[in-house]
Amino acid sequence: MLHLKQLVFKNKNVYGLYRFFGNFLICAVLLSILMGAQTRAESKVTSPKEEFGANIGDDYHLINYTQLVAYWEKLEKESPRVRLEIMGETAEGREQIMAIVTSPQNFHMLEHYKEISRKLALAKNLTDEEAKMLAKEGKAIIWIDGGLHATEVTGAQQLTEMIYQMANLEDEETMRFLNDVILLLVPINPDGMELVSNWYMREPIKEKRVSRNIPRLYHKYIGHDTNRDYYMVNQPETENAARVLFREWFPQIMYNHHQSGPQDIFVFVPPFREPPSYNYDPLLILGNQAVGLAMHTRLVAEGKPGAGMRKYANYSTWYNGSVRTVSYFHNLIGMLTEMKGNPTPMELAFFPDRQIAANDFPMPHVPGKWHFRQSIDYSMTLNRAVLDYASRNREPLLFNRYIMGRSSIERGNRDSWTVHPRIVYEVEKKIMKDGRDNGQLNPTFRRKGKGVPKDYLEMFRKPENRDPRGFIIPSNQKDFPTAVKFLNTLVKNGITIHQAKSDFDVAGKSYPAGSYVVKAAQAFRPHILDMFEPQDHPDEFLYEGGSPVPPYDNAGWTLAFQMGVEFDRILEGFDGPFEEVDGFAKPLPGKVAHIKKAAGYLLSHDVVNSVIAVNRLLKSGHNVYWITNSLSANEKSYPAGTIYVEAKSSTAAQLDELAASLGLNIDAIRKLPKQSALQLSPARVALWDRYGGSMPSGWTRWLLEQYEFPYEVVYSKNLDAGDLDNNYDALVLVTNAMSLKRDYGDLRSRRDYGPDPETIPEEFRGWLGSITGEKTIPQLSKYLNSGGSIIAIGEAIALGYYLDLPISDHLVDARGEPLTPKEYYVPSSVLQVKVDNSQPIAYGIRERVDVVMDESPVIRLKPDAEKNGVTRIAWFDSSEPLRSGWAWGQNRLYGGTSIAEVKIGDGTLYLFGPEILFRGQPHGTFQFLFNGIYLATARQVQIGN
Repeated sequence: MLHLKQLVFKNKNVYGLYRFFGNFLICAVLLSILMGAQTRAESKVTSPKEEFGANIGDDYHLINYTQLVAYWEKLEKESPRVRLEIMGETAEGREQIMAIVTSPQNFHMLEHYKEISRKLALAKNLTDEEAKMLAKEGKAIIWIDGGLHATEVTGAQQLTEMIYQMANLEDEETMRFLNDVILLLVPINPDGMELVSNWYMREPIKEKRVSRNIPRLYHKYIGHDTNRDYYMVNQPETENAARVLFREWFPQIMYNHHQSGPQDIFVFVPPFREPPSYNYDPLLILGNQAVGLAMHTRLVAEGKPGAGMRKYANYSTWYNGSVRTVSYFHNLIGMLTEMKGNPTPMELAFFPDRQIAANDFPMPHVPGKWHFRQSIDYSMTLNRAVLDYASRNREPLLFNRYIMGRSSIERGNRDSWTVHPRIVYEVEKKIMKDGRDNGQLNPTFRRKGKGVPKDYLEMFRKPENRDPRGFIIPSNQKDFPTAVKFLNTLVKNGITIHQAKSDFDVAGKSYPAGSYVVKAAQAFRPHILDMFEPQDHPDEFLYEGGSPVPPYDNAGWTLAFQMGVEFDRILEGFDGPFEEVDGFAKPLPGKVAHIKKAAGYLLSHDVVNSVIAVNRLLKSGHNVYWITNSLSANEKSYPAGTIYVEAKSSTAAQLDELAASLGLNIDAIRKLPKQSALQLSPARVALWDRYGGSMPSGWTRWLLEQYEFPYEVVYSKNLDAGDLDNNYDALVLVTNAMSLKRDYGDLRSRRDYGPDPETIPEEFRGWLGSITGEKTIPQLSKYLNSGGSIIAIGEAIALGYYLDLPISDHLVDARGEPLTPKEYYVPSSVLQVKVDNSQPIAYGIRERVDVVMDESPVIRLKPDAEKNGVTRIAWFDSSEPLRSGWAWGQNRLYGGTSIAEVKIGDGTLYLFGPEILFRGQPHGTFQFLFNGIYLATARQVQIGN
């Protein structure tokens, strides 16, 4: 009775009724609860076996997303512990659902608990005592997802077993979980689940079912990169998840299920290997370890062996971009497991050294036949371990989220420094220079009681190395619409931004109205710094003098650099006429400077959105040109590459709409001086792909659609058939199309890429095959000589070698041998190149541009290259081009050519070594692709009077 009174007293309205009705109310509440419990005990919750004719985890059986939704909707009706919400739509237009699972009592106060979670996560306008009270009152909110990589089927299937158990079980532990925790269960790739499950179950003879050789990517565009889009937030599923995680629910733990993992263990469970990001709060690092160890402990307690941690896999906490790792930059504990398993029973390999225990492998296992249900059972154990940790540590879990947010705000409001490897290297270098003793560091540092010399400590606290208090994004930069797109990636990730309502001055510089401000004093400060500041990945090697240890994913990615955003780092506290932005940032509406009897209109090539305008104008029948020399008009200077649109009766109105919606400023001109120009016309674009799908090709499809280029996907058999010049104006070949690791004679000379044609439906057999030296290269050569254009990106520039162009590999030693990773290694990072932007292929590109290099090729032009039609477009003019990430031996890049244009017969081959479209992120280099497409049909003309 006392416990019931305490529950009632938390609600002021109910407390008032209590004072009036006394214990009669308590009795009524008790009776209601008892009746509810009896109803639950008597009500029937449909089991998966009853719904699907098979248990979750039965061999040779998968449910698809349509079945999952129907079953979850049934459970919502049958169980008061389950509610469903629609998160949004997927890329293919399905509704993406999320299940909320908790006690019926918690549902009555669900919005209240969400608000507590939000307040503690954002840590604004709270005292520590208020936060403690909220933590005491609140419920732990836990996110568990599955199926992000859809061929990793355990993750998606275990969600349905989990919701059934939580809706059905009545044991003491489950009831405790339901009382203390609000569980969010998220099928995170519905389209992929539907595709993969249907593909597997299509075979009527169950023993013949396979989940491999699916014909296309398991996301409409980006396949495996569904887990690489979480700071960019390009795709709808990513945006749905980010909204729930960082703008609506603010969970304290998220758990991301994956499958496969290291060969020699059953399952990888955190803690993770080094390095962490240097922006994290220490409580985040320790929280990850604490939850991970709780998961290991429960596995062992239940007699489930074979779990490894840390060194047993390459998963780290450095990268920002996956659904797990982006969470760290929001002070959110994030778990990842990689589980063995497949609906088809599998025989696990035997590794003798896995029969001995180790700190990172506490309970060895004996391999044998592994059934799918074992993967589901392991998943249930791991899920319950997370829920148990959250239940037992509910108050500190909520309060620590507040402490991390509070600390971020405090650091953003004062001078602070982030120590990273380059600073440490500088200090060590000075120590070694100042004195050595038998090859050791100066012994001064080890003398008891002597302390550390002040000048060394000061190197860690140089005023110029302070973390910024905030960032200003001026509204008068060349491509402000792209800067706004960058800001909206922050908004989608829960970052607060402000906009100036009038002109203002900060640190001696004037900024115009409309400029945006991102202050660092926010709970999610780690994410802000990570998007603006360079990453400094440590030099990590297997051993001194050994090979580099590859990072888990990217080493550097600074999004502001990739998108070409102009911003200022502000090191002192500042303020101004700033107003918090409600919702998404908007580009300042562009304007058309109209005049009477305009001959035409001029707009800048520097704004990426101008591409959309050009495509719409061409579609509506306008004459559109690039002027090829600088122009003086309207008391302005317009550079080569400026876009000119001839006026007709409908032009002014259409340009008004384009200017307003795309943020373009357009100038009318009464009379155009006689000019040399390139007249544009729509191009027929072919984009290479392959059976099973290529992620770089999928990203390119998505990008072409965003910028409104029509295109056709082609496969190697289409290329081998020839007649390309009569069908296409431009062919785009991305990384995966061919490899630099094979010479001409061995180019994909093995069997055609893909499965045996007899094992797949006939409709997909035309997708099989590979680009080969025997069939494809001659057709590509003929296409180029006949006037076609080929845009080769990343490793696809191998085409230049197969065509015997006067180029060679720049990354070789004095003997001409390829550099080893010990000598040169650049995992995915941001580097800077010099650009000849007087060339039409580089119109709109800055003279110095940041590019993404992902072990990307760099070429050396042979002495006769220029006279044989090769033009250098971009090159490394510095021995230290690294901007963000890791570039071991970067001095080797000096003088190398990263982008070249080659005239071949009547056609053109563009060689782009960097990943100019990398995952839809580097807006600063998108124009290279778009220009290449336009140039495929552009013709030289004279315009004006």
